[in-house]
Amino acid sequence: MLTSLSVVCPVFALIVAGFGCGRLGLLGPAASSELNRFVVYLGLPALLFQVMADANWPTLWQPGFIASFTIGIVVIFGGTLIYRVANGHHLTDASIDGLNAGYANVGYVGFPLCELIFGRQSLALVTIATILTVSVLFATAIIFVEIGLQTERRPHRLFVKIGKALIRNPLLVAPLLGALWSTTHTPVPEAAKVVLHMLGDAASPCALVSLGLFLAVRHHGSRSNWPIAAMLTALKLIIQPGIAAICAYGIFKLQPMPAAIVVLLSALPTGTGPFMIAEFYKREAVVTSGTILLTTMASVVSLTACLMLLGHVPG
Repeated sequence: MLTSLSVVCPVFALIVAGFGCGRLGLLGPAASSELNRFVVYLGLPALLFQVMADANWPTLWQPGFIASFTIGIVVIFGGTLIYRVANGHHLTDASIDGLNAGYANVGYVGFPLCELIFGRQSLALVTIATILTVSVLFATAIIFVEIGLQTERRPHRLFVKIGKALIRNPLLVAPLLGALWSTTHTPVPEAAKVVLHMLGDAASPCALVSLGLFLAVRHHGSRSNWPIAAMLTALKLIIQPGIAAICAYGIFKLQPMPAAIVVLLSALPTGTGPFMIAEFYKREAVVTSGTILLTTMASVVSLTACLMLLGHVPG
């Protein structure tokens, strides 16, 4: 319990800090959106570029682990999207809800938690999950969001509009450029690496404070959205790790440590990615903020239970 608490509490503390600043009026009414714009245009692109540029692709090729983690993401994201669209919700909002249910906070919680429990040898596997989450899943969600936002019905014009929108999106361009850079086998210059590191490190804290500000200013009268947030929380903290466990232990027969890591990473709370997208595209973010808050709070218990079931409770 203390291990999970020590990793999750800083995440919750930053949300509370933003909430307090919003309630006390220490930051202006536009602070949430402006902080989020910093994350979308500078912080997160720098992090995505760095992750992709520094990736050691031969080392990261772990088919069973990749498949186990990806299947969990695809089932949860795809199933949630289809369910929400079938119930009359806009494709853009359904895509964000799919992200709410499937976007694990691997970068901010996964790295320290796995290092505490499994040691530094686990970080290569966490890096794989990070790439799948912040690059592949994020890109897929953005594509669906853009499709939902376009009103052009002619297929070729719709394709052109979506293509132009995706090319202008820094959250897709940055990891693509990072992947291209990695093919040159050239280290990122030290000065550039420092800049990327500083910006990337600021992404998650700023996004969490922005979330707290949003909750303080705009979360009134939203009780009707809590059942949806609770459903998405159950999908994130219970169903997704359950699917990953079936794949890791039953289908792909992974070794004990990789299997435990893939289940634990799948059980992480929802990261700030969905909130960034909701704010960036000016969509209603009440369900998203509620899901992030609920999963973060509940994950103290769910992660501890997961560690006990996996037999990796620290002494």
